[in-house]
Amino acid sequence: MFGYTVQQFENEEGKWVLIGSPLEGQPARKTGDVYKCPANGQSKCIKINLPKYTTIANVTEVKDNMTMGSTLVINPNGGFMACGPLYAYRCGSLHYTTGICSNVSSKFQVLNSIAPGVQECTTQLDLVIVLDGSNSVFPWHSVSTFLIKLLSGMDISPTQTQVGIVQYGANVTHEFNLNTHSTTKSALDAAKKITQLKGDQTQTAHGIETARAEAFSEERGARKGVKKVMLVVTDGESHDGYKLPDVIANCEKDGIERYGVAILGYYNRGNISTEKLINEIISIASDPKEKHFFNVSDEFVLSTIAESIGERIFALEATTEQQTVSFEMEMSQSGFSAHYSKDWVMLGAVGAYDWNGTVVMMKSDDVVTPGNNSFHTRTEDKNEPLAAYLGYTVTSASVKGREIYIAGQPRYNHTGQVIIYKMQGRDINIIDTLNGEQIGSYFGSILTTVDIDGDAISDILLVGAPMFMGAEKQEQGKVYVYSIQEVSIFSYLCDLETFKHEMSLEPMNQTCKQEAENEPCGARFGTAIAAVTDLNLDGYNDVAIGAPLEGDHRGAVYIYHGSGKTIRSDYAQRIPSGGDGKTVKFFGQSIDGKMDLNGDGLTDVTIGGLGGASLFWYVLM
Repeated sequence: MFGYTVQQFENEEGKWVLIGSPLEGQPARKTGDVYKCPANGQSKCIKINLPKYTTIANVTEVKDNMTMGSTLVINPNGGFMACGPLYAYRCGSLHYTTGICSNVSSKFQVLNSIAPGVQECTTQLDLVIVLDGSNSVFPWHSVSTFLIKLLSGMDISPTQTQVGIVQYGANVTHEFNLNTHSTTKSALDAAKKITQLKGDQTQTAHGIETARAEAFSEERGARKGVKKVMLVVTDGESHDGYKLPDVIANCEKDGIERYGVAILGYYNRGNISTEKLINEIISIASDPKEKHFFNVSDEFVLSTIAESIGERIFALEATTEQQTVSFEMEMSQSGFSAHYSKDWVMLGAVGAYDWNGTVVMMKSDDVVTPGNNSFHTRTEDKNEPLAAYLGYTVTSASVKGREIYIAGQPRYNHTGQVIIYKMQGRDINIIDTLNGEQIGSYFGSILTTVDIDGDAISDILLVGAPMFMGAEKQEQGKVYVYSIQEVSIFSYLCDLETFKHEMSLEPMNQTCKQEAENEPCGARFGTAIAAVTDLNLDGYNDVAIGAPLEGDHRGAVYIYHGSGKTIRSDYAQRIPSGGDGKTVKFFGQSIDGKMDLNGDGLTDVTIGGLGGASLFWYVLM
């Protein structure tokens, strides 16, 4: 995916083209990266190795498939920012895809890493597993398999998770203490050697009380101030059940969080009612019961819930509404999009709040992470799971006396929406919204503002809907042009369609060949939209729009010249890829054009596809 993003760049050493390669390192380690390529074409591109230096301290990072370079923006104060929205970190058995961005200096050195979704991992806990080893548990190897699978997903160490195991039947024994094993491997090796205690009684209350009073003692390795968790796994009603209320009350006083697992195999094999057993295990489990109680039909399927139990035990703090757990910033993919405005750095976080999305607003001394309801414009939105992907793209506009902020959510109401807002202190104040017209068009997936006449005031907003279905039943794409009024209200001017103004292009799409099953035909005009500095020296800035699927996925780019305070409705030039569609595909996937790279006094345009990038200079006729 070399060429997925492109940016023109200048520093003390000269002029460069920065090229994002989000899958760099495949197939071994697809971390992604950014290349710096001399604009003169005399030297080879050099990989910057951003993933190596982009890091967050005190977390277990997962950089494979982090897609570094899929977002690439120039810092107007020098340097640039590159993001890997699929960066993750491990917390217990879970991976949280929070995303990360690298703030890079003009000398290509990583200054700092930005990951607003990373939270403190709660894997520092003391866990005691209380296992029923009575005669009725059969076969025992199923319990061993469950235990091994559960422990395999833990980061066992003196500074993270400590695990102790207590087994009971008629009697109780400590298999190993919290401080016995300092690595996951050591604990696994010991767990594999645990044999069934057996016994004709199930003394569950005795097992739990022994774990509370002894296994969680400092002598056996319990740490002060560290969260205490107990996991009870049993297949039968206890013979000392009358003691359970007092035993559970003692656990509550000691702050021990309890998970209960009921194995129903013995009861199902004997056609015995499971109601009493289930009620007993529910009484052992902490509140809320639905989060702390599990049951399985028999021992053979016990291992299938090991991962789910690990997820519950090690889950980060999440909000609970109407008895359902929802994600906040744990899967936010921050850096899916990014933009430098005058006052704020904007980071799109499409995965936030169960993929409703949000926009993180950052200053040097402040980070604002808007809540799930901050961008809602209707009261009925409050409890509606939208999965709108807010933050898919972000930008800003300069209006008289202030700056306004713009974010796209292409899945909103299935037709897409653009939100225009301002910042009042640390609060979001919505000014206006723009809505898509066609389901699945991905309206709002790309946004660009343009100052046409160069007076430092934004004149138009262009909104891409690259999957807009045209009359040919193909994803032709469509770009909407809005004027930006002084009062910050956006009024509709016109729309641009790839084939509306040049009829000779229609046969090409009508005979589009599908190279793979379900691969889309059409142009996807509007996948990339770039404001480019005055190309034809008429005093007005221009616009370049990519159609990367045009021509059987070879791609093309359309140039629109500025005029007054808008752009002309007819394109001035169509730039075809000129390639064979194999080595480099999707020409027009990315575009940038703000600098004179070859020294002829005219702005040059960089166009990326998947597999390469090209430099174009304008020739005045």
